[in-house]
Amino acid sequence: MPNHMTPRTLAPLAGLLLGTAALPAGAGDDASSSSFTPQWSFANASINYLDWSDGTEQRTATNAAKGDFFYLELEGGAGFDWGEFYGFYDFENPHNDTLEDDTRDNRRSAAKVTSHLYLGDSPFSLYFHVYDFRDYGFDSEEQDRIAGLGYRHTFANGLWIKPFLGKAWVESGDGGYDGENGYMAGWVLGYDFAAFGERFSLSNWHEQTFDRDDDYLRQNYVNGPAGGVGTNGAVALWWHPTDTITGGVQYRYSHNKLGTADDYQNAMIYTLKVNFL
Repeated sequence: MPNHMTPRTLAPLAGLLLGTAALPAGAGDDASSSSFTPQWSFANASINYLDWSDGTEQRTATNAAKGDFFYLELEGGAGFDWGEFYGFYDFENPHNDTLEDDTRDNRRSAAKVTSHLYLGDSPFSLYFHVYDFRDYGFDSEEQDRIAGLGYRHTFANGLWIKPFLGKAWVESGDGGYDGENGYMAGWVLGYDFAAFGERFSLSNWHEQTFDRDDDYLRQNYVNGPAGGVGTNGAVALWWHPTDTITGGVQYRYSHNKLGTADDYQNAMIYTLKVNFL
């Protein structure tokens, strides 16, 4: 979720996330126009470098070797009085074609869209989440879908948190596992603060999957089923020297996820963003 938001209108992004085109000037009445006018919005492009820890590379060397990589990301979101939307698209190893020892294409892509549709004036919402991952070298893909309930709360000190809980489904290509796949619980949170005359923010996203299907685990983990629980997330510190530029350092963590069973995985991600809004 956003760590840098503005109240400006972002009609193109809203149209993309909502699957609709922006209304032409003068179309509709004032009520309908205001309903699709974002209360906040943001968009950015970033270059990122993910550096796996030495321990992670050693632990995964024999079954699902991890290598450091660059990735480009487009990210954006918008909030309305009836709901909010967030999405990103990552392109990993954009500068590579066939650098693997077996001449395999090592480029990958990942995309995610989440939404909270507010339930009246309550802090609760209908929560939806779609994550799509594609590995072009292995010609593999997976799409995870979550539907459930969300919640929103901002504390007196400005810390905000948005937990969710939902039912999970997965669809894989080329004979992979398709169907129900347990549940996912998690949250996103953020906190803005100032220090040394500069603006900073902290953020954390966390996902906990559980009760996953045994067939899915057998097909996706080289060590066989590692149990139904998986952990995935990142903690980040962001520096905002200007409205246009954001720099960040993220601690990335996972367990029983990302194609590896039993082994804890962690990495540092170094990010430079250009903010459009």
